[in-house]
Amino acid sequence: MIRYLEGKILKKEEDRVLLLVNQIGYEVLLPIVVMETLKTKVAGDEISLYIYFQQTERQPKPILIGFNLEAEREFFQHFISVEDIGPLKAVKALNVPVRDIARAIESKDVSQLCRLKGIGNRTAQKIIATLEGKMDKFALIRKTEQEEPAVVEDFAKQVLDVLVGHLGHRTSDAKRMISTAMKRNSAIATPEELFEEVYRGEAAS
Repeated sequence: MIRYLEGKILKKEEDRVLLLVNQIGYEVLLPIVVMETLKTKVAGDEISLYIYFQQTERQPKPILIGFNLEAEREFFQHFISVEDIGPLKAVKALNVPVRDIARAIESKDVSQLCRLKGIGNRTAQKIIATLEGKMDKFALIRKTEQEEPAVVEDFAKQVLDVLVGHLGHRTSDAKRMISTAMKRNSAIATPEELFEEVYRGEAAS
C-alpha cells in the first residue's frame, strides 16, 4: 500500500497532480486546501505527499489522495467513516483547513460544517454525531502559512526552461541573458515581458 510519495511535479490540474517518482508517474487527487499550498509550485518542482490509498472490489481502480501532513491523512480516514461520505466526496468537501473542520466538529458548529462543499445540514449533523470527541488532536494542527509567490524567480525559471529546453541555449548563457534583462528592466511582471526584454537585449548585441 502506498502511504507516502516524494518526487517532481510533471503536471498540475485543478484537483490533482501527476507526480514523477523513480520514473513512474502517479496521479494524485488533492483536496482544495492542499492544492492551495502548492499554488506557487510549477512543473519540475519537488514535493512530498502523505497518501491515502483507496482500492476496493467495487472500485478496483486505485485512487491516491495526497496531503501535506500525516495528521491530515489520519483526519481524512476519520472523516470518511461518516455515513454517506466516501473518499471522492470527502476530497471535494475539504475546502476549509482540517484544523478548522476539527474545531467546528468539537464545538458542534453545524453552520461552519455546511461551508464544506457538498455538505448539507443533515450530513453535518452526522459528522458531529460520529466524530465529536475525537478531533482535539486535529484541531491543534499548525495553521498553514501561505508562501509568498516568488514571482520573479518563477518567471525566470519558466523562461530559463524554454530557452534551454526548447530553444537550445546553454544553461549558463540563458541565465546570463535573463539576469541582464532583469537588470535592464526591473518592472518586468510576466514571462512574456521577460521574453521580450531578453529578445531586445540579444537583438541589440
